Amino acid sequence: MINKYSQFIKALRKERGFSQSFMAEKLNISRPSYIGIERGSRKITLEEAEKLKDFFGISIEEFANATLPQYDKYKQMILAYLKSSISTDGKVPKTKLAKLLYLADFAWYYQNLKSMSGMQYLRRAYGPVPDPYFRALAELEEEGKILVDYKGDAFLISLSGSSSKQKFNLLEIREVELIKKIGAKWKDKKTRDIVDFTHEQLPYKICAPDEVIPYELIIQQDPDYVY
Repeated sequence: MINKYSQFIKALRKERGFSQSFMAEKLNISRPSYIGIERGSRKITLEEAEKLKDFFGISIEEFANATLPQYDKYKQMILAYLKSSISTDGKVPKTKLAKLLYLADFAWYYQNLKSMSGMQYLRRAYGPVPDPYFRALAELEEEGKILVDYKGDAFLISLSGSSSKQKFNLLEIREVELIKKIGAKWKDKKTRDIVDFTHEQLPYKICAPDEVIPYELIIQQDPDYVY
């Protein structure tokens, strides 16, 4: 019987693009046994839960609560940033926008011990970013909510005219306020500046390349260096 834990584990696996065989190997169990976990017909052991927690880079609380990433809310975070006048011309480089989203999620966790979206951020060369980020941008462009301009090697993202009255029903008022505050701090700053900033933060510095960055690491960050 499918339960919230089986759904949670399956969602995390699919978000990262891993096969069931790959996950079975990581847990040192057979593929049918792993499939049983995702279907809810096989109980997960404490040792397996610990391995999954460490592998996906999530906290004990997140695993215990089986909190699924909120993809639609993450897309609204993108639109909220674009609506907050984060640059003079309303356009923001794709890489910079990715870092602003990371700062919002981790700053919210710093203040409330939970992230805004629950997305899993990976330690990439140009900073933390979740795998679904690029899919989210593509979908928002297809939906006519954002515009993507190309300037040299840069991809510039802006809000479309049809999204000027976008409602953020999945975001709390305080979440939107934090997004505006972070956007104002980084307004018109260069992409290199925010990339360097996130690279110097503790969560990024102590994680290995392509590793999921645990949210709880931000708690150890100097309060003046959270965003």
